[in-house]
This record gives sequence, structure tokens and C-alpha cells, in this order.
Amino acid sequence: MKKLVVKDYIGMTVGIFLLAVSLNMFLIPNKVAAGGISGLATVLYHLTGWPVGVVMLVFNIPLFLIGVKILGARYGMNTLYGAAMLSIIIDVTAPYTPVMTHDLLLASLYGGVVGGVGCGLIFRFKGNTAGTALMAAILNKVFGIRIGQALLMSDFGVIVFAGVVFQSPELALYALISIFVCAQIIDLVQEGPTTAKAFFVVSNKPQEVGDMIIEQMDRGVTYWQARGGYTGDQREMLLSVVGQGEISQLKEIVYQLDPKAFVIVADAHEVLGEGFKETPIK
Repeated sequence: MKKLVVKDYIGMTVGIFLLAVSLNMFLIPNKVAAGGISGLATVLYHLTGWPVGVVMLVFNIPLFLIGVKILGARYGMNTLYGAAMLSIIIDVTAPYTPVMTHDLLLASLYGGVVGGVGCGLIFRFKGNTAGTALMAAILNKVFGIRIGQALLMSDFGVIVFAGVVFQSPELALYALISIFVCAQIIDLVQEGPTTAKAFFVVSNKPQEVGDMIIEQMDRGVTYWQARGGYTGDQREMLLSVVGQGEISQLKEIVYQLDPKAFVIVADAHEVLGEGFKETPIK
């Protein structure tokens, strides 16, 4: 258990470092305030010269205390560690971090990519950096606003504020690009790339299809009892997960045995177990 905790904190720290690098190397120098407390701190840094990390900590401390009071202890040590470490690393590394580009599009894209990898690692290892995510959770608890809507409102407010202060609608548009890229990369880091496909097959010959998949492809098959909503007929539906290179082979098996089979093919971002990735917890 202690090894898992240490692993989580190491993973969180790597993610925090990458997030700090994305801010110092791409976003802050180019005035791209991509939402969140970091975006607000970026605006204040260019207005007053106050260190970004210090400003973030000043905003995050009361948010953290309110969050613990309203949401409970689950916003405990991991959130405090994430918020404090991010603030410290941003300010400590700022003088030594080179600015890679002053092209706003490149800064927005690469800031989103590096920041997304960092955030994805933080979330993957059960961390949190407070900020607008915590604010959204508080608004959800107190006012019943959906977390997604509250997060969008908070980030959009920061982007609009930055656009007004910097007198540049362009900067606000670039910030939106960075947020979008960051969100996609976060999902990719947490879920993993699409390395497999899940086949849901409704067939008149489920046993024959399943046996052929097991025999020819050496893949597992799970049978479910299903009932047609229109006909009311009881049928068996089978599920099988295969690698990218086996998609055509499975389709051929299904339609060779039952040309009228109904097939759904879905992305399986992360598959754990026999024949795929090993279970991460031993």
C-alpha cells in the first residue's frame, strides 16, 4: 500500500512539473490565459508583476479550505499537495525555463499538449491542483449547478477577463484553442490511446459465432441475455474485445456465419486482463 502511495505522489509530481513547464515555456510569456486560476494569475502577472505561483496559492488556499468544509475530507492532502507544489514549481523554475516560441498558435497548441499531459498524469495518480475544478465542485454542491457547466462558466469568465484586460479578442480565441487541446490530451493520458475494439454482436447463431472467435482468434467471448425492444424476442448478445489488427478478421467470421447479424464496434481505450495490458495493481 505504501508503494502505491509513493507511486501516486511521484506521478503527481511529474505531472505538476510538466504543467508548470507548459505555463512558463508557452502560455504565460505569450499572455495566453487558458482558463482556471493559472489563467487569472497570468493576467495579474502581466498587470502587476506578481509571481504567478504566489497568486495561484493566494487564490487556492481559501478555495481549498471552503472545499474541505463543504465537500469533505476527500479534498484533503492530495489537493493541498498539488496546489502548493504547482505554485512552488512555477515560481522556482520560471527564471530557468526558456520561452520556446512567441508564435501564439504554436504557444497555444504546445502549451495545451504539455499542460494536458501534466494534468492527465495528476488526475491519473489521484491528484488535484484545486483551481476552477474545485470551484466548480463547490458551485455544484451549493447551488446545484452541473460541474461541467460550472467549469465552463469559470474558465470562460477568465478568458473573457483576459481578452478585455489585454484588449485582444485574439488572445481569448487562442486561449480557447489551448483549453480544447488540453482537454483532449487529458482524456488520452487518462484513458490511453485506442488500442482495441469492443464488438457487440446480435446474431441468430451466437454460439457458432462465439465458438469460431475462440477457435480461430483465441479471443474471449461473453454472452448476454438481451430482449429486442420492438419485437420483444429474447436473444443472446455476445461481446468480444480484439486488437486493431484483428477487426477485419472478426467481421469476416461474424458475417460468414450470419450475414444478417447486427454488429456494434466501439473504441476500447484501455483493456486490462488476459491477452491485453496487465492489471496495474499487484
